[in-house]
Amino acid sequence: MNALDAYEIRVLDEGDIGPMRGLLDCFGEVFDDSDTYCSAQPDDRYLAALLSDGSFFAIVALEDGAVVGGLVAYELRKFEQARSEFCIYDLGVLEPHRRRGIGTALIERLKLLARDRGAWIIYVQADLGDDPAIALYSRLGTREDVLHFDIPPG
Repeated sequence: MNALDAYEIRVLDEGDIGPMRGLLDCFGEVFDDSDTYCSAQPDDRYLAALLSDGSFFAIVALEDGAVVGGLVAYELRKFEQARSEFCIYDLGVLEPHRRRGIGTALIERLKLLARDRGAWIIYVQADLGDDPAIALYSRLGTREDVLHFDIPPG
């Protein structure tokens, strides 16, 4: 039996409010940041609109119906050519489920979505020192060293 056989990899849609909340809780635990992911979750209407947006994608790994990992990505339509890029915004797997291929399976599912939508590339940012993420992304793609800047609005 393959280690991944115990998991269902699924793209969420507007009716998947429960699994979306499960993903938020999962990220709160994985990133040790429940303030961001759990303390002020949007209402069901907001989440349904987000999940039906067409440029937002949430993909989860489920074990017996419970979210044990997931990925959130955005499609960015380009202006210089008729193509798009996908940005993986968050990817996380709960500690007991790591090293079983879930992260790779989530990215593989996103690759199918991106290909079907004619995307040119998928990119992701990893923080220095996050060695497991850097190792995963290095196996799947090409590393570019860039600087990231946060600019506050107005």
